[in-house]
Amino acid sequence: MVLALLALPVAAQERAPLVLAAASLQESMNAAADAWARAGHARPVISFAASSALARQLIAGAPADLFVSADEEWMDALAAKGLLARGTRVDLVGNRLVVIEPAHARTRITLRTLGAVLAQGAVAMADPAAVPAGKYGQAALEKLGAWSAVAPHIVRAENVRAALALVERGAAPFGIVYETDARASPKVRIAGIFPASSHPPIRYPIARLVNSRNPAAEAFRHFLISTQGRATFARFGFLRP
Repeated sequence: MVLALLALPVAAQERAPLVLAAASLQESMNAAADAWARAGHARPVISFAASSALARQLIAGAPADLFVSADEEWMDALAAKGLLARGTRVDLVGNRLVVIEPAHARTRITLRTLGAVLAQGAVAMADPAAVPAGKYGQAALEKLGAWSAVAPHIVRAENVRAALALVERGAAPFGIVYETDARASPKVRIAGIFPASSHPPIRYPIARLVNSRNPAAEAFRHFLISTQGRATFARFGFLRP
């Protein structure tokens, strides 16, 4: 008697890709992974942290299939080490930089009052020494002539979501985060938006790692940069790069 072999679902045949992604992508990347899974694929395993921390892990030999950075510099660092698969790097999304405060506050910040207002209390932001959101923030404050006044009041956080949490808890009256972070939390409001010209363009590049041997990783990368994938990020406020 010949036994018919039952075909396994696609998700059961695939090995889920491992994605290391910038902390600010939590809601949007999870939504994209859910959409991918609903299409019958194995849901990607995603680890979120500061781009700097993730890049250092990869340089140290941590395994992963895809990397999504919140800036070009950390992706450049991986490229310099020969860790990116040729032809797979592309800008995924863009973002804006904003000043936030607790939702109940009603501060109005203008370019003229930026330095004086932020110097009134602690300002939570990702570490400007390494983390993209912090580097963008420092660049903007320097360009607008407010860095010297604000720098003594900065509370450095390990990533942009940690900075957001400080303002949510009331531990800092102000924070500098991405617009998408502010939109993700009902506990904060946007008090001001930095002009795009005040800092380098905010771009999130994605690439496959050269040591990845999982075919599902390249398929998921293509999904993320497709029209459907980019529409998912747009729902959370991300911009086309």
